[in-house]
This record gives sequence, C-alpha cells and structure tokens, in this order.
Amino acid sequence: MRRNIHLSLCSSGGNSEQKRNSKNDRTNALVSIRKLRGKFHTPRGFCLKRILTPMHRKPEVVFLFDVDNTLLDNDRVLDDLRNHLEHEFGAETRDRYFAILEELYDELGYADYLGALQRYRLEDVCDPRLLMMSSFLVDYPFANRLYPGTLAALAHVRPWGATVILSDGDVVFQPRKVQRSGLWEAVEGRVLIYTHKEQMLEDVERRYPARHYVMVDDKLRILTAMKKIWGERLTTVWPRQGHYALDPKTFAAHTPADLTVEFIGDLVNYGLTALLGANAGRSTELRV
Repeated sequence: MRRNIHLSLCSSGGNSEQKRNSKNDRTNALVSIRKLRGKFHTPRGFCLKRILTPMHRKPEVVFLFDVDNTLLDNDRVLDDLRNHLEHEFGAETRDRYFAILEELYDELGYADYLGALQRYRLEDVCDPRLLMMSSFLVDYPFANRLYPGTLAALAHVRPWGATVILSDGDVVFQPRKVQRSGLWEAVEGRVLIYTHKEQMLEDVERRYPARHYVMVDDKLRILTAMKKIWGERLTTVWPRQGHYALDPKTFAAHTPADLTVEFIGDLVNYGLTALLGANAGRSTELRV
C-alpha cells in the first residue's frame, strides 16, 4: 500500500489515459490514507489534503524562535553559574571567568561559555577543579529554566506553520542547551544555530522556504536587522524578557517590533490573523 501511495503522488505528465489513471490512483491513495487514519492514531491537526499537495508549493508561514531569554530564562542560568563558581572556586575566580566571557562576547558576538572556561584554564593550568566546572555547564538541567508557557506557545503556532529554532552560539554548548531543555524535541529537530543569525537569512530561507516569516526574539537589535533584509515578509515579535529587553536604552536605539508581548506565553492569546496583521498595523494591542 505504501508503494502505491508513493507512486501515485510522484507521477506526472503522460497522455489522457495516463492522467485518468493518475487521478484514480490519487483517489485510491486518499481512500487508503483515510482507512489508515481510522485504524491508527493521528495527531491533532492532521490534514489529508496537505499530504497530497504538490511538494514544490512553498509553505505560507514559518515561525522562527530565538532561545536565550526568549524561550529559556538564560539570566537565571547565569545566576546559577555565578553562585556555583563562587561556592566552588571563590569570588575571584567567578569574577575573572565572567570578565573573560564578556571579552569573548565582544570578539565573537555570542556568549561562548566553554570557550571562556578554556581561556581561563590557560591562566591557571594547575587547578584540577576546573575539570568539574565544565560538567556544571554541560549537565545543567535547562528544562527547568524554560519560561512558563514556552511549550504551549510553540504548540499554539505549530498548526499554522513549521516552528524552527534560530539561535546564535557555539557549535557544542548551544546545541546541548537546546537538547537538554527539550526544545529540540519540541520543534521536531528543526534547529539552526549560527554565529550571527541575522547575516544568515539566505541560508534560513533555503532550508525553510516560506512566503512569510515570524521571528520571535528578545533582542530588538536582531529583529531590526532581520526586518531590514526581509521587509514586509517578516513579522517581528518582541517578548520583553531578560536583561536585554528590559534595558531602556535598547528600546530607544532600535525600531519597535511589529508585536510586543510581556511574556512568551502570551503568544497563545494571538491567532494567525492577529500575528500577521501586526506586520501591517504595527500594533501591540491586536488580539484574536
């Protein structure tokens, strides 16, 4: 049965007789899938018509989500790290590590936690306790730091389009964070991590083509940069969470987002029409 369905969906061209046969195969495939749907459990929102849609048709909407301080409370992660360093290594080590972390952020444009640890080690190669410091970072329970409503927000928009993690970070620690937080599974493995994501939109569009994008990010700087490139094809959503979003200088220095929410969980109060309408009206008060 699977082979027949596959062949009917991939067939094209031919004479009128072949086209009639192709139409019949298409009908039979639909009937077969309906039977399967009755026999096996299918997820909510399952659409048979979508299965039989030509594969070259571009999806209407793709939802892009940042991670740190957008879906996950990274400020609390940093507080836990500060407390851990002070308790295990002392205030001097804590302060030096975070000074290196800031230096690397200025150099790279993202927080390189393991890179900062490696650079600190070069300054104190004789301290074996540093080996356990990496374990705290790698084994941290990131799932406990998801903002309330994060998974509900992802599930809320999923029926309208694919949900994709679009984050900045290193190639080791940031993927680990996404995995251990449960976000990797929540978006079904659709994860993109760059060093400067606002410069990689061509690659994003190649991997996840769509007529329109919705970007959810706590950094107005990122939203403004992406808006300059994608223009009206992009709806920007700014959750006012974390130290970047709460800094008054941030709001004054950048273009307001199309939609502002106080918390990521507030997205469940918006329908698709309201989200896309925010792009045209630039209103923070739109509701379903």
